[in-house]
Amino acid sequence: MNHISDKATLMPGVVLGDNVTIEAGVYIDYQCIIRDNVHIGRDSFIGARCILGEYLADFVTRRERGVHPLTIGEGAAIRSETIIYGDTVIGARFQTGHRVTIRECTTIGDDVRIGTLSDVQGHCTIDDHASLHSNVFVAPDAHIGKYAWLSPCVTLTNDPTPPSEVERGVVLEPFSIVAAGAIVLPGVRVHTDGLVAAGAIATKDVQPASIVVGNPARERGSVSQIRNRDTGEPVYPWRYHFDRGMPWRGLGYAAWREQNDTDLPE
Repeated sequence: MNHISDKATLMPGVVLGDNVTIEAGVYIDYQCIIRDNVHIGRDSFIGARCILGEYLADFVTRRERGVHPLTIGEGAAIRSETIIYGDTVIGARFQTGHRVTIRECTTIGDDVRIGTLSDVQGHCTIDDHASLHSNVFVAPDAHIGKYAWLSPCVTLTNDPTPPSEVERGVVLEPFSIVAAGAIVLPGVRVHTDGLVAAGAIATKDVQPASIVVGNPARERGSVSQIRNRDTGEPVYPWRYHFDRGMPWRGLGYAAWREQNDTDLPE
């Protein structure tokens, strides 16, 4: 039995499975497919031709409709042709670009953004306020920490000797940064405030607040040494110099941290 709010809007061509819950204020655009056991939180926007609660292997191979719920928190903005598989939990105010894929058994926190054409390959954890820009690939078993920042065309891998049955997911700690076109190899941990430079290939752990460059990536000092090319001012740790879309916008990170019970670093 479905539970569809009378204050939700479903445009023509929307297909609903069984046990679907759509809360008030939800807008679902043309030709979306909402499969079984999907719950969409209030005031969410679902763009045209999305598939939510996509089938897992049990249906694809054996036509068995197992129970694989998908929960999406309130205030989501999921843009056209995004596909999200079942057995996934997503927090509030989630945003995607167009044609994003998120595979099964993924847990996503609040205020996470995933850009156009990105591919999260399942069995991953993405914590609050993480930002993944366009064309990011995330292999299974990755853990992306709070406020981690992945620039376009980043690749997080997980197989140390491909092809094999071994999986070693990448770990990105809070406030870590992986710049455009960088590759992080299996099992590598980028510690808090660590920065993998554009185009670098990180083959071993990146230490806290350090920058690594090149192939293979080598440490080139502290991120605190990096300056804005125009002003000469420091830019890292970035939380003290950037606040667009952040909860400390207009207040400053230090003041915000004092006012909130958080285990985030100073």
